[in-house]
Amino acid sequence: MSNEALPLCNSADLQDGGEAVPFDVVFAGQTCRAFAIRFEGKAHAYLNRCAHVAMEMDWQPNRFFDDTGRWLLCSTHGAAYRPDSGECAGGPCRGGLLKITLTEQQGVVHWHTAHNLQPFEF
Repeated sequence: MSNEALPLCNSADLQDGGEAVPFDVVFAGQTCRAFAIRFEGKAHAYLNRCAHVAMEMDWQPNRFFDDTGRWLLCSTHGAAYRPDSGECAGGPCRGGLLKITLTEQQGVVHWHTAHNLQPFEF
């Protein structure tokens, strides 16, 4: 099941700088939370795992953007990431966030599996 596109949400569910849409994935054999956001009109998704310390980042459920809507922040240590690339922009982070490929077609956002990224099975 490598590189399969799976429906995630309606395009309208992702607003620029707004709340994220969470979803569960299996990354490298471990169940993890992931999140999708919209920044400057484009949808992006990442594992919900800070590059500084592997812990979830949202400061309130599904809230990752700072007050300006320009950065994704880790609530624990203040690491800042670029919303369009997941690259570390400041604070205590090593590397960046793990990006998950998204596509949008006909008003639906899809996330894509990979060799080390699969859907969570109930």
